[in-house]
Amino acid sequence: RADFAQACSDAGVRFVGPSPDTVRKMGDKVEARSLAIGAGVPVVPGTNSPISSLQEAQAFAQTYGFPIIFKAAYGGGGRGMRVVREYEELEENYQRAYSEALTAFGNGALFIEKFVEKPRHIEVQILGDKYGNVVHLYERDCSIQRRHQKVVEIAPGFQLDPHLRDRLHADAVNLAKQVWLSICSSYIKINSNLSRTVEHKLTKCVDLVHAQLHVCEGRSLPELGLKQDKIRVNGCAIQCRVTTEDPARGFQPDTGRIEVFRSGEGMGIRLDSASAFQGAIISPHYDSLLVKVIASGKDLNTAASKMSRALAEFRVRGVKVGASATFHFILVVHQQLSLCFYLRFMLLLPPWKLRRCPEPEGFFIEF
Repeated sequence: RADFAQACSDAGVRFVGPSPDTVRKMGDKVEARSLAIGAGVPVVPGTNSPISSLQEAQAFAQTYGFPIIFKAAYGGGGRGMRVVREYEELEENYQRAYSEALTAFGNGALFIEKFVEKPRHIEVQILGDKYGNVVHLYERDCSIQRRHQKVVEIAPGFQLDPHLRDRLHADAVNLAKQVWLSICSSYIKINSNLSRTVEHKLTKCVDLVHAQLHVCEGRSLPELGLKQDKIRVNGCAIQCRVTTEDPARGFQPDTGRIEVFRSGEGMGIRLDSASAFQGAIISPHYDSLLVKVIASGKDLNTAASKMSRALAEFRVRGVKVGASATFHFILVVHQQLSLCFYLRFMLLLPPWKLRRCPEPEGFFIEF
């Protein structure tokens, strides 16, 4: 938040991140869109300023057609987002999106974009210093989601056209240079995230936290040995998020006391958690994320095999973590992740059921 970055500056505390002005600009998604357009980065059609009335939404829909999506101008994480497919749904979803944004972020400002059906959600990891040097650390695929929130991330992106990959990297670096980001960030074609996201661990060969601290001290990327021609893809990493949610009940969060907890482990497995232990109390007042499981290997199949083994070894009693781990196991064990982009939309449709589809081989929702 820009006010926090500004408060640190006013108090003489060094903030490991962008300047307050940069946070303010990129934290405002409408302003971020304008900066991206100015940098020549392609964006989906949308409003150039927050809308202030239902009539503006109606006018946008008449110009661009349905479906459209309302988005919170000052937030993310799937909150304050509403997809509208018909004119009759406009007013209700406008009011709901405004209310969600106001409750979650303290600001109900909304903007509208043309909704892209079944996209691939690709993020590019970038790192910049105080001297205008910016490098990319390749990309990750975050297409498997539920309620607009990521559940599985894979790095690098797979089955991605090489020319499109190069364009994504170039646009991410160009946008970062335009706004002078002295921070490790994520760039998405339709969004920009100034925080070091929880997926940063997939970039395993560069310690991003370590690099950030050195950048904050005034060191340049070349001093740290981070030159673009020296950065290479090495293997594959997958991250799954084990949450206190029950997929069989529409991913409804669960609370209570963890009576039994045993996680999967082994070579190539990393676990990030804080509250996952026997006796822990899961409160309804916090995020449902319990453990991030990261598996790495020489290729996608190797990483998927390690992930499936680690998830199968999870033993949790007391809350519905086990169901969440089992769900991720279903996604990974068949090693069909490259054909599972329907899953992003499947997760919006409880109860869910997977079945094989013969052409092409993969999974999709049956309802």
